[in-house]
Amino acid sequence: MNLKKFAGLALIALISVPVFAGGKRDAGASAGIIVMSREDGSGTRSAFTELFDVLDADRKDAITLAAEITNNTAVMMTSVAGERNAIGYISLGSLNDTVKALSIDGVTPSAGTAASGEYKITRPFYVVTKGEVKAPARDFMGFIMSRDGQNVVESNGYVRREDTGVFVSAIPSGRVVVAGSSSVTPVMEKLKEAYEKINPGANIEIQQSDSSTGMNAAIDGICDIGMASRELRSSEIEKGLSGTVIAIDGIAVIVNKANPLGGLSRDQVKAIYLGQAGTWDAVSR
Repeated sequence: MNLKKFAGLALIALISVPVFAGGKRDAGASAGIIVMSREDGSGTRSAFTELFDVLDADRKDAITLAAEITNNTAVMMTSVAGERNAIGYISLGSLNDTVKALSIDGVTPSAGTAASGEYKITRPFYVVTKGEVKAPARDFMGFIMSRDGQNVVESNGYVRREDTGVFVSAIPSGRVVVAGSSSVTPVMEKLKEAYEKINPGANIEIQQSDSSTGMNAAIDGICDIGMASRELRSSEIEKGLSGTVIAIDGIAVIVNKANPLGGLSRDQVKAIYLGQAGTWDAVSR
């Protein structure tokens, strides 16, 4: 084969390969959906399976084994942003313009629609403790539930809880370790920043992982405060944990920005995550 003919065939082959902004795999209504999920232990995964009924006959997690697993909120968003045919789910409060949030049953996810109850895909954010709480952690928790703390919650896109009024710090010094959910972490970072301006003697250390890891860390005394983006389990309560809801957050179902889809029903999301709907065509009819 001469060089000129080879170059021509190579050019044809290159043109024949479909290339799409935001993703490397085939696109279009008949393209296969790339299902992305959080890891076992994630509070967001637990809440997602409950809210969309992605459960088996025994009410256990039934997310398809074909799902690609991401281990925190940031990785989920990066993965969906980089794959044209991906679908995933994240904390509504963590949503940014790198991905597109789908409406669910015709309702656009937002702090406003979550607060009004119109958007029903919501779950609580908890802080948990075990036994006696030392003074710096107790003061920080007091700030979180105060009017000042709940203003921080609301200003960062979450639904506030009833507050305890104006915060007056006892100004305790010392280290406070807060560990757990990657979904709760962004608002906890903002709360830490605001609190440390009031009490410079406090040293709040936030360790991001997942809800179950945070619960176990609180049970074992590894952290002072655990973070969870799901309800406490009876087994965790039996081990001495007590929880306080600090905010209500929505779960946003996200796709790549190049995906023309605008919304899905709960049943369509459920079918995708059970592995029953494998193409965009299957959920677009």
